[in-house]
Amino acid sequence: MTTREKYLSFYYETAKELPPVNLDPKKTALLIIDLQNEFVLRDFGEALEFQASGEWERWIPFHDRLDETVVPNNRRLLAFFRENKLTVTFGRIACLREDGEDRSPVQKSEGWNNMLLHVDSFAAQMINELAPRKNEIVVNKTTDSVTAGTNYLALLRFMGIETVVVTGIVTDQCVANTVRGLADDGFKVICVEDCCAAGSMEHHDAELRIMNVIYCDVMSTDEVIALVKEKL
Repeated sequence: MTTREKYLSFYYETAKELPPVNLDPKKTALLIIDLQNEFVLRDFGEALEFQASGEWERWIPFHDRLDETVVPNNRRLLAFFRENKLTVTFGRIACLREDGEDRSPVQKSEGWNNMLLHVDSFAAQMINELAPRKNEIVVNKTTDSVTAGTNYLALLRFMGIETVVVTGIVTDQCVANTVRGLADDGFKVICVEDCCAAGSMEHHDAELRIMNVIYCDVMSTDEVIALVKEKL
């Protein structure tokens, strides 16, 4: 069973055949979302807050998935794109003012989405294993979606990109909003299942099932690499 077949929703569970996934590697970009020090490290940022508040036990499975599955697969996919001189982009949560006044209302609100990561802070940087290189585009956002309130869509068009391979965290929020934004704007989207994570696997699986085929094609790292290799 392919990953696309695994994540079929109610709308497609009786489909006899899924449309093929086609792409032109030279018109394809990798987009890595929010795999930043604040959210990934176990000895910094949110992890320390969870430990201080007694929430850490709930979040251990999320961090285990990041360490054992998501980060290693993102490294593989990123290396593959770099080796083949394909377009690499990053989206990250980062405000331009130290007081955070340039943040969107949702990031100024109380609760889960309230966060202030200044663009120059250690917290805002992508983790070392996935650090951007020269000529790789980094888009700063104070929203969930990389496409909302940024110039990301314009940059993709300027570069002639037609397909975006999306990875990152968290599946049911920033990843999902970005996938929908890209799809609504006319881009083909592949969401890489084993390069993403949500707070719980229940949330992760549910969101992928909702988005699959309608807004994106859900594939694995191995499937994406094989597809791009076939088209090179």
